[in-house]
Amino acid sequence: MTHKPWREIITPHADVLEGTFQQSEFAADITAVHSGKATPEYQDPVAFYERTYITEGMRLLLTSVANRLNGKGGDPVIQLQTAFGGGKTHTMLAVYHMATRTGSLDEMAGIPGLLDQAGLMDVPKARVAVIDGTNLSPGQPWKHGPKKINTLWGELGYQLGGEEGYKLVQEADENGTSPGKEIIRQLLEDCSPCVVLIDELVAYIRQFPEHGSVSGGSYDTNLSFVQALTEAVKLVPNALVLASLPESEVEAGSQRGVAALKAMEKTFGRIQALWKPVATEEAFEIVRRRLFNNVKSAKDRDATCRAFADMYIAEGGKMPSETQESHYYDRLVEAYPIHPEVFDRLYEDWTTLDAFQRTRGVLKLMAKVIYRLWKDNNGDQMIMPSSLPLYDSDSRNELVYYLAPGWDAVLEKDIDGERAETTAIDTKEPRFGENQAARRVARTVFLGSAPSAGSAKQGAKGVDRGRVLLGCAQPGQSTSLFSDALNRLADRLHYMNSSGDKAQDATRFWFDTRANLRREMEDRKGRFNKESEILGKLGEVAKKMTAGVTYFDGTHIFTPNSDVPDDASLRLVLLPPKFAYQKDDTKVSFTEVDNYVRNNGEKPRYRGNRLIFVAPDWATLARVYDCIRTALAWGSIVDDVKEQRLNIDRLQENQAKKELETAEQVLPKVVRECYRWLLCPVKHTPTDSKTTIEPFLMNTSGSAFGPEVERICVENELVISAWSPIHLRAKLSEVYWKDDKPAIAAKTFWEDTQKYLYLPRLKNRTILEQAIIKGADTKDFFGTAFGQTGDKYEGFKFGDDNVQFDDTLLLIQPDAAAAYEASIKTPPETSGASGTETSGTATVDENGLTNNGSTATGSTTPGGTAVVTTKKAKTYYGSIEITPSGAKMQMVQVADEIISLLASDPNAVLKVSIEINADFPEGASDQIKRATSENAKSLGFQGSTWE
Repeated sequence: MTHKPWREIITPHADVLEGTFQQSEFAADITAVHSGKATPEYQDPVAFYERTYITEGMRLLLTSVANRLNGKGGDPVIQLQTAFGGGKTHTMLAVYHMATRTGSLDEMAGIPGLLDQAGLMDVPKARVAVIDGTNLSPGQPWKHGPKKINTLWGELGYQLGGEEGYKLVQEADENGTSPGKEIIRQLLEDCSPCVVLIDELVAYIRQFPEHGSVSGGSYDTNLSFVQALTEAVKLVPNALVLASLPESEVEAGSQRGVAALKAMEKTFGRIQALWKPVATEEAFEIVRRRLFNNVKSAKDRDATCRAFADMYIAEGGKMPSETQESHYYDRLVEAYPIHPEVFDRLYEDWTTLDAFQRTRGVLKLMAKVIYRLWKDNNGDQMIMPSSLPLYDSDSRNELVYYLAPGWDAVLEKDIDGERAETTAIDTKEPRFGENQAARRVARTVFLGSAPSAGSAKQGAKGVDRGRVLLGCAQPGQSTSLFSDALNRLADRLHYMNSSGDKAQDATRFWFDTRANLRREMEDRKGRFNKESEILGKLGEVAKKMTAGVTYFDGTHIFTPNSDVPDDASLRLVLLPPKFAYQKDDTKVSFTEVDNYVRNNGEKPRYRGNRLIFVAPDWATLARVYDCIRTALAWGSIVDDVKEQRLNIDRLQENQAKKELETAEQVLPKVVRECYRWLLCPVKHTPTDSKTTIEPFLMNTSGSAFGPEVERICVENELVISAWSPIHLRAKLSEVYWKDDKPAIAAKTFWEDTQKYLYLPRLKNRTILEQAIIKGADTKDFFGTAFGQTGDKYEGFKFGDDNVQFDDTLLLIQPDAAAAYEASIKTPPETSGASGTETSGTATVDENGLTNNGSTATGSTTPGGTAVVTTKKAKTYYGSIEITPSGAKMQMVQVADEIISLLASDPNAVLKVSIEINADFPEGASDQIKRATSENAKSLGFQGSTWE
């Protein structure tokens, strides 16, 4: 259901609507009313009461006044002492109009009901004297026609009794001395019923010199007069004094004013004031009556208020706790069309500012706000904190006036206006711009936080997320929209601050005239444009990202090709940003990959088929650079604070640490999203002269970096982790096996797979070994042998998986292996007497070797059948001379390729010894002798002697 905007349900008064009001009209001037020079809304009693809401405090005071004028009790002396702009003068005007009785009391809204409640029939018309301290001067007499008046008591006598009344105090007026209690009592009694209204008394008395006197008397005589007046009025049953005093010493002014205030407080201190400050709910009605006409449709108003209340209940914990109570609906109705949150912020926060007047200040501000909203055809359902037109100079200036210097720049840059950051955000993002979400959030935060900016109470700063949503969201709008906008502003604005994690509901947000640490961070980001700093940080993040890569034997991050080893290990190379991959222009990255494959520094690379590459995405590099600069900037701020090179408060220090933590947490994600291209160099045939680079896009939102690289390699067979012998046979047939060369060394094939890009990239040597063993088990793929002499194969096997993958292993084309097997099984033509015939149990060649390479001896059975007895070798002895310069590598090779092979037989008994013979033609130094002897002893040498 669409609810009507406030402008269709209620209209402002004409002076507000037309913008014809003057600021001075909001300042009630009792002297102007008494002299008949005030504006109609203050001068005319009917109009005055029409726009006046009788608060609880005013009701008690007017009842007391009515009783006093009727001679039925009531307080004789009442002091009004409230904050600046708290309604003191307005209350005096209410008493003035009720006492002067220029019209019928029935025409004054609220008065008949008040009298009924007090049990009074009427209020007698009274004489009223108005003593306005700001309208009188102690050292300059004033005139009433030809009559010259010098003192307050002279003014009192003339206003109450005219010439006759003045005669009672004339002598005292002329010599500047207080007339005394008795004369004043007589004056009040002669003129009763009467009311004495004293406003701004402190402003008058503080002007007297500390010593001596002027035409208006002296400081002491005026204090004496006030005391005599308060004592005398008690003695006259239908006379009263109503005086206003400032609440704070700031309002009292100078030191002299503070002294006068304290003296007045002592004088009036014995009198119990009936005045009660205006409650916030009462202010609703005061402002509504002064600024708006009556509601056109109560039904539409109630429907709108109900929609707001229901929305708050539906949002639950997202909203402030008071919105969950049933009476909040009543507050909405009472405050309509202004949202209660506007009043709460103005009366609770802004009235803490010394210069901000309570009701008067609110009226002045809201009149300008309403005028601008009406003129701009504002369509909000209620006037909310987020509705405030801070782009309007009049509305803005009314608020900035009460704040410390510097707020104009904050509003202009961060909050509202054509050049404000919030306007740019709303313009760029349609989902924000549709509801002006960024500007509305900023206005709400400003209204709730500006008064506390610079406050010593850290906890008092700002507003929480729930209160921001309360000031922005209307029925039919999503609170998440404004919550997202708040997060965006906390990240972007220079003058907005936040406490703690901005994603938490308890976080508070506020504006300040000091640029926040984000501005400092943005300024510092420009310092980190050196490739070494940014690349170094990127390398750190990439190193952590690749820490889980176990599929490769080595991972190299931004490593020059000269430092990537040229060996049999499978290696993953991360290219630096300058070789980023672009779909539309692959030359840069592809050329660099080809350079790695071909070169190992200044030497050619022999094992180029052992490299796989990952390249960054060119389109996302800018974000990576920005995030890195952000992290470096926050890091520098935290370091400077730690080293006391930057002085900030504890809250900002905690913010810097939190921002640094957040920035560091973001980096792995953005780097992962950037390094998304796996580049694999290949050649499709042995005759290809040009290397082809195949790009594969990795999924950056699923598994970790290592498993994703492995998935791409396995699924696309870029690296072979498990190989079938049929594929091995196919590759051998395609490239190696020829009619004149049916056998190829397995070692040669393994080494070639490391070199040539047209061969499969096996994960390691074990993959080939497993394929060989599996293939050797049948006669479908290849035969094996451990050597070849001419046309003969040593250790020939066909269909036997008992093979060992070593440097001597041959893989024989299956047809050639079958033919060879057939040839060695055909028995030669021999005579039975010679005893050289062979039986079916063994085949012996002309060298006396069996088909497994062992020595054979023969005998003949009585039946003439040759029996071959096989004798296996039982001992192996080997020696090798090792060059001193290559001793380490050669010893490792001997251990890997000889000793480990012999030790593979569990029944073998191995004994390995090392003999070292070193000659020194010119004699060994003492240092070498001593170190060698000590090391030999620690290593357990059985013999170690020098000759």
